[in-house]
Amino acid sequence: MQERQAFANWITAMPKAELHVHIDGTLTASRLLDRAAKHGVDLPYGSVEDVTKAYDFDNLQSFLDLYYLGTGVIRDEEDFYLLMLDYLTTCREQHITHTEIMVEPQSYLPKGVSLATMMSGFKQAVDEAQAGWGQSVLLILSLLRHLPEEDGIDVLELAHSSFPGSFVAIGLASSEVGHPPVGFTELYARARSLGYRTTAHAGEEGPASFVADSLDLLGVERIDHGIRSAEDPALVVRLAREQIPLTVCPLSNVKLKVFERLEDHNLLEALDAGVKVTVNSDDPTYFGGFLNENFIALHEHLLLDGKRAARLTRNAFEASFLPAKAKADKLAELDRYLTDHPSP
Repeated sequence: MQERQAFANWITAMPKAELHVHIDGTLTASRLLDRAAKHGVDLPYGSVEDVTKAYDFDNLQSFLDLYYLGTGVIRDEEDFYLLMLDYLTTCREQHITHTEIMVEPQSYLPKGVSLATMMSGFKQAVDEAQAGWGQSVLLILSLLRHLPEEDGIDVLELAHSSFPGSFVAIGLASSEVGHPPVGFTELYARARSLGYRTTAHAGEEGPASFVADSLDLLGVERIDHGIRSAEDPALVVRLAREQIPLTVCPLSNVKLKVFERLEDHNLLEALDAGVKVTVNSDDPTYFGGFLNENFIALHEHLLLDGKRAARLTRNAFEASFLPAKAKADKLAELDRYLTDHPSP
């Protein structure tokens, strides 16, 4: 118990980066109920405890059903402001000094919520966090693969013309099954032509071939999840050789039954094979923990030690889409912490 607390204190105080978090997936149970009451939305839950019980998912689709129910109560500028500010406040508490947040307009546009409404609320919160405690934030335009590629291209064009410079990259999220990377080649070609960095979900519920196809057909720089790459040893060798980052989400993977137990997770095997693995929370309020909770769970169930935890954190800063100078500054801050606070 004493060792666990020592690690928890050490990892909590360490400056960290998070590269795979969906802003909608940070919606707390209390905020869900608060916003539903504000907008007169009738939810099948009457209390925080009821919402918490609903988080017992069987698979990705059952999670997505609840996830999209949550997006239905976020409607106006204040809602988006509070959603973002809640998460960024958690970043401050958990010493996540840099975060790259996935924003998914396609969850809201069909409901009549404009991109301008979303971005106005988000920008207010980001500006407040940057001015208040120096929070570093980049936004990723995350597009939904269960919708037609043409719809994603339309949203990309809208975001690029209406909010130039607001998004550093594009991503591809939602259910992999039935929606392979080959269906999004035009979207990614267009994004690259406009100067966006690129990432994509692959190899979570989809096979290892989706990881390879995301690299080869979409030209992505970073893979979100990627844990099923282990099914193809040659792919693992390639990921290590090319230093393709994987933004792995341990608690999410267990919650969605990708692994039955955290003890079965292959994250450390990939790290030890030289793959640039990072730790992230994905949809933290739905999956049982923010970034620190993921690290602490890895310590408890996979015996993650300080040396590997430091490497995972360094990987995250190195894999970020920050400009070179800002990235170097973040890495220097991490080095100072590790020098002053050796791992327990």
